[in-house]
Amino acid sequence: MTRILMIDTNQALAEAIGSQCLKHGIAVRFADDLCKGLRQLLDTPVSLVLVEAARLPLSNVDLVRLFEAVVPGVPVVIRLDAEGAMDEQVRYELHGFRVVREPFDVRELLAKAERPVRAVMPRPAQAAAAIKAACR
Repeated sequence: MTRILMIDTNQALAEAIGSQCLKHGIAVRFADDLCKGLRQLLDTPVSLVLVEAARLPLSNVDLVRLFEAVVPGVPVVIRLDAEGAMDEQVRYELHGFRVVREPFDVRELLAKAERPVRAVMPRPAQAAAAIKAACR
């Protein structure tokens, strides 16, 4: 089964996306901050990570390094509010992230990911070190 990790503080949106995903046979794990989400990745293989832009306290370069260390090759999709600036979207896309804007449908999310890849488990030592450095 495909599994998505959703890192977001919008509980209503998380429940709506989770419900849509289940209808498509996709399991969803939730976390309300980046560090909690990263720790879940240590024991839960995922096919895609969806992150609220406001939950990202690191620079885009640091985020790329972090996600590559923790879940190499797994698509990371950044969720922006509908009124978010276009230059913010472009900055994320230039760093290799996919971007969805509210409102969006699960099918759009999956299309942005260019089909979910197989679930990937991180290399424990490398992932734990990256998470420890990011979540001081």
